[in-house]
Amino acid sequence: MKIASPIGNWHEKASKLAIEGRLFVDGEFRNAASGARFESINPADDSVIAAVSRGDDADIDLAVAAARKAFKSGAWSRLAPRARMAVMLKFADLIEAHAHEFALLDTMDMGKPIQEMLTVDIPLALTCLRFTAECIDKMEGTVGSTANDVLSYVLRQPIGVVGCIVPWNYPLLMTVWKIAPALAAGNSVVLKPAEQSPLSGLLLARLFVEAGGPAGVLNVVNGLGREAGKALALHNDVDKIAFTGSAEVGKLMLIYAGQSNMKKVATECGGKSPHVVMADAANLETAAWWAAMGIFGNQGEVCCAGSRIIVEKSVMPDFIDALKTEAKKGYVPGDPLNEATTMGPLVSREQQKRVLNYIDIGKQAGATCVLGGGVPDGLDGGAFVAPTIFTDVDNSMTIAREEIFGPVASVIPVSGYDEAVAVANDTNFGLAAGIWTSDLGKAHRFARDVEAGMVYVNSYINGDMQLPFGGWKESGNGRDKCMDAIVSYTQSKGVWVTIGN
Repeated sequence: MKIASPIGNWHEKASKLAIEGRLFVDGEFRNAASGARFESINPADDSVIAAVSRGDDADIDLAVAAARKAFKSGAWSRLAPRARMAVMLKFADLIEAHAHEFALLDTMDMGKPIQEMLTVDIPLALTCLRFTAECIDKMEGTVGSTANDVLSYVLRQPIGVVGCIVPWNYPLLMTVWKIAPALAAGNSVVLKPAEQSPLSGLLLARLFVEAGGPAGVLNVVNGLGREAGKALALHNDVDKIAFTGSAEVGKLMLIYAGQSNMKKVATECGGKSPHVVMADAANLETAAWWAAMGIFGNQGEVCCAGSRIIVEKSVMPDFIDALKTEAKKGYVPGDPLNEATTMGPLVSREQQKRVLNYIDIGKQAGATCVLGGGVPDGLDGGAFVAPTIFTDVDNSMTIAREEIFGPVASVIPVSGYDEAVAVANDTNFGLAAGIWTSDLGKAHRFARDVEAGMVYVNSYINGDMQLPFGGWKESGNGRDKCMDAIVSYTQSKGVWVTIGN
């Protein structure tokens, strides 16, 4: 699916776009209680997009109270499943009708090429919403096998108030991955978008109410993570936190749950994913195409990016040549509002500085930079970093251990399958992994042996809504997409009824 392009120039449309920056609480836009605001910056040119209300603990209190009131009213939590489904499907239709606005908001907010919004983010968000809506009346309880004078059964009921804290790399898509199953299960939601990409969540909330969602069921409080995000995670009237972001902050979510009301916590915390290329791969050029997409797509700002490319030594020279070719051909940084652009800026100057620092660390450690390694020529006016490839990388190097979250590939040589698996698993993370091989047995052994929540064979970052997405180890404990995601926003209740003889 691809969203059709508009007639006219994207820059012209951006200049005319009406942007809402206030918080959305209890069905209406309002300023932060303190009146404080912060600026949303376009990383392509450092221009100010909008002034956004900066919510804090007072605003979180108001949003949680609205969410709890809406939940207790039953207007959504006890709405008939197919009626809830109808609202969710209309919600998806409205997002599609406003697709160009979403494309502009996320592209200006975090630098994503607008053609990716039209071909990836928006279509996948719509698929997620519609899949989740269709699951609503498929949720079932169970009836136990008991004595004749007893009836036992298990109910699945919504948890209550869910706090969703989402990242900046896929503002619309990651938000939908969180709020869609939470809403489908009948919960009320307080959404805290990343401060780097605060705008599309506000449009989502408005459209949910327009679709028929009751006031208070979906609330949005923009603000800083250390203020609004922490307040949401610590709130004693929030029943679950659904978080996507860094492992460092994910661990704080678990601490905050223990310090407050022992709320449920689901985390998805990024990774340092291994992308293995064996000598028996059927086509090195195809493998290189996917490897380039896996680390340079979305500027490398992808939780499951295949940032450690583990290659069997005998094919290393040919693979490196193919990877460099694909990087140069397929990922050319430029104006993200130009549909021909295949790579935009990083989300911020801060992130650009972080990534460039990792590149310097790699060079100092003795890795060889065979492509990129700095700011592309002529693009110093934004937060751009060129596609970068390191060879001569040892898995103990910092660039192979820590999540860079930018377009930096570390190519690691191995002697065979056993070493490839050992290197793949030698990490604190475990979100995704991939392997290229024509040996069916080797492919299945890798899927069994690798320590990752999602495994790709002869492709990368692929799949659909029926597969759970989430990690092992420090990549988190949550699962997005799939029916299990909806179930995770419910809680079970056992019922024992003595009915007599």
